[in-house]
Amino acid sequence: MTKVKICGLQEQHHVQAAIKAGADAIGFVFAPSKRQVTIEQAQQLAKHVPAEILKIGVFVNPSAQELRTAVESVPLDYVQYHGEETPDFIHEQGYPAIKALSVRCAEDVRVAANYDVDYYLFDAPGTDFKGGSGHTFDWTLLELVGIPQDKLMLAGGLKVENIEQAVSLVSPYMVDVSSGVETDRVKDITKINAFIHAVKKGRA
Repeated sequence: MTKVKICGLQEQHHVQAAIKAGADAIGFVFAPSKRQVTIEQAQQLAKHVPAEILKIGVFVNPSAQELRTAVESVPLDYVQYHGEETPDFIHEQGYPAIKALSVRCAEDVRVAANYDVDYYLFDAPGTDFKGGSGHTFDWTLLELVGIPQDKLMLAGGLKVENIEQAVSLVSPYMVDVSSGVETDRVKDITKINAFIHAVKKGRA
């Protein structure tokens, strides 16, 4: 069954709602974004996250020190690299890793082959910030590259109205949603519940 990550969480009641609804992973954004949190905020939010739910930190071109502090302080289970980080840099850090790739064309998907990471997250290009644009991309492009399904994460414009189609076409290991469970740029508990329910209850 496809797993669900709710990303860009900033408030404790939204974290608890995601957990109660059955989220498999919680995402904290440390990169510049309207959803950005400090390490201290993430640390407080993470205190009530059960051990079986992954805590994932989202970074854009971080320094090694920034990563170390966040991973150890929050603590984080995975680092999601959402910038122009090189394969060597990611390897040198040694953390369980997710490489996010913005997809405009087939060549953007093929870039994944350069990275030796735990998961590959394919996302739509950002607008003001990296990712989080609320736009989708052409999911059929993922068919062109042999990324194992158990390593594939899908993001970009996902919402309850299109998640069934997305999961049916791509069969990702995990889907990653942020703006798709928001109303007026604020997390919406009703939408969080509906999205997770759609994935978990066979509607996706």
